Amino acid sequence: MPALVTPPAAGPPSTLTTGHLGGLAAELAAGRARDLLAPLVFQPPGTTRLAGAPPAVARADLARALAVANASYGHPGAAELARRLADPATAVVVTGQQTGLFGGPLLALVKAAAATRWAETLSAAGQPAVAVFWMATEDHDWLEVARATVLTAEGPLTLALGDDPAPLAPVGLRTVGPHVAAALDELALRFPAAWFRAWVERLSDWWRPEARFGEAFARTHVALLGARAPLFLDSMLPELKAAQRPHLAALVERRVEHARALEHREAELVRRGLPLQVTPQPGASPLFLVRDGQRRRVEWRGADRFALRGLEGEHPLEQLRATIEENPAAVSPGVLARPALQDAVLGTALFLTGPGEMAYLTQAAAAHEVLGLAPPTVALRPHALVLDMRSREHLDGLGGTLDELLAHPEALAARLAQRGGGGFVGAARAEIETRLEGLRAPAAGLDPGLERAWERTRESVLRALEAFAHKVDAAAARRDETAAHRLAQLSQLVRPGGRVQERELAAAWFAGRWGETFGARLADQLDLDARRLSLVDPG
Repeated sequence: MPALVTPPAAGPPSTLTTGHLGGLAAELAAGRARDLLAPLVFQPPGTTRLAGAPPAVARADLARALAVANASYGHPGAAELARRLADPATAVVVTGQQTGLFGGPLLALVKAAAATRWAETLSAAGQPAVAVFWMATEDHDWLEVARATVLTAEGPLTLALGDDPAPLAPVGLRTVGPHVAAALDELALRFPAAWFRAWVERLSDWWRPEARFGEAFARTHVALLGARAPLFLDSMLPELKAAQRPHLAALVERRVEHARALEHREAELVRRGLPLQVTPQPGASPLFLVRDGQRRRVEWRGADRFALRGLEGEHPLEQLRATIEENPAAVSPGVLARPALQDAVLGTALFLTGPGEMAYLTQAAAAHEVLGLAPPTVALRPHALVLDMRSREHLDGLGGTLDELLAHPEALAARLAQRGGGGFVGAARAEIETRLEGLRAPAAGLDPGLERAWERTRESVLRALEAFAHKVDAAAARRDETAAHRLAQLSQLVRPGGRVQERELAAAWFAGRWGETFGARLADQLDLDARRLSLVDPG
């Protein structure tokens, strides 16, 4: 991760300016390459005024269904948010994620809270808005949803629901399964504090073996965000699938046009040296079909036939058209069609995405182009780092900065080692390296063939000194066990297992650790400017 820079005194105290954006996201934030998203419009970070009015889309039937579904999730504002959604003049802010175990990683909660914050910001500026969270229950990636990582005293611990019991089955057709009981028991065992055990009891009410992933996921997030939760939309909701019907059919009818538009975009990305997020698959459609409980890719065959990946045989295209008309729930969009289907049905005004999702939109926008949809605005989501005040005090006590902890922990460890009496090998190594350099010219002057031998000797000596220095510094660091222990704890908190906190640790762990009001505090402290890393004090 690039270095962090402390914000100026006038800036928000809870955030840090950061270079965590890379690749296409960094290019877009800097004002470059925005044409690659066309017809989608990129929202520059730091701005909150949307261009143009929201697309006028009939959403009354879907809004009524969402009112019922979200009331069942315990959402206290379900009826009012659904009433606003039904109004075509309301701007819809959309984000989404897979429905991971115990609420998924922290980034899912960050997305949900950020969507609400955007809707609140737009409404305060005079544009009525409502936030919708798209739960990707049509996906069949078991590994994405069937595990959750928590942070224990011994380090990160991943709880899992076992091997995939039904490969290719959409998550929305599955129940959580019997392994969840063992995962909940492990949580209670690892975190015996009364408040954490009470939270585990609440989780067990939602994450039952017979529960559906979407329902349990939504209930978890509604509990954390309360009235500020977005409306949760299950991508397998019958009313949603019915609304998708004409757009699914259009993707079939305009399949050749879509393939050409996608190929053109991919060629332009390659020409500019940008990676393709989705590997080109000639003949592959952007649609999937569920058959015998398995979700399989639709592949175009010739002018009027299709096949299902992994199965033998071809079928007349009319059969796919009939399925869309009679049972649209059996047909689902892949990653390159889902944004367009989402925006067509919801009339999305603002689509909130992560950097990786933003990159694949350069390919996915081909479907918007072909379907002739009113282009939504897309914005990068905020990024958050949760660091309580006690941890910040410990970091200060170590003489370290958050910059070092995130990007250069080895520098902080080296300083601790020097404080404990280590570091003396480094000075000797520099002196020896200078002496070795002085041997090069005289040796080569005697015999040019000795230069290679000198290089090997220099490399061997310096490598040995470096290994010795690590051992000395480690021994010195062990002399201050409290400091070493605190550094290890801090490192695991901000980068558990060496990975980004919000992508690794489960949202439910934070709620158990700091209380169910954690979600509200997170929402309050998010900076919508994606260039800034929101530093969240959980209280």
